[in-house]
Amino acid sequence: MRFATLGPAGNNHLLVLERYLAARGLEGAEIRPFASFDEAFPALLAGEVDYVLQCTAHPSHGEWVGRTMHRAFPVDAFIAPSKPLAILARRGVDEPRRLGLQPATRHYADLSAYPEQIEAPTTVDVANGLLDGRFEAGLCAREVLDAHPDALRLVEDLGPALDTWVLFGRERLAGELILCAPPPSQPTR
Repeated sequence: MRFATLGPAGNNHLLVLERYLAARGLEGAEIRPFASFDEAFPALLAGEVDYVLQCTAHPSHGEWVGRTMHRAFPVDAFIAPSKPLAILARRGVDEPRRLGLQPATRHYADLSAYPEQIEAPTTVDVANGLLDGRFEAGLCAREVLDAHPDALRLVEDLGPALDTWVLFGRERLAGELILCAPPPSQPTR
């Protein structure tokens, strides 16, 4: 089986797909990262991959649900946390004004202190732009700070986002109401 999702290496889409495949016992499945869903969904429709995993918070999610109606179908859905996120700034920049962010993360924190907000395709691109000087600050994986403590500093620790993920395939599931997991247990009082 061939599974597609958004690349590049190190992003949340690949992390969550790897977790999903392990949880389903599909460790031998092929993973194909794509630069965009504009490439991944056509590959699904052409039979080049069997499934596409997409986070519903991704800005193109609604568009691809509509563009592939009656040709690509949700076949599984689940909830998974992202990597812990943070707003990081370059050391030596006391009051960063230029912030890089992936559009889905725009409302994860109060960004009003950053008059220039520049969108990047992924949080990995945000981290790279922060490290190469394109951004003074960035909303990206907190692990970037751990890898570059001499170059970056923590502005705000945001923790992981808890997102809904959808796996798309070419075969529609049968039934009017499809439940893939048992209902959550009742909270104890």
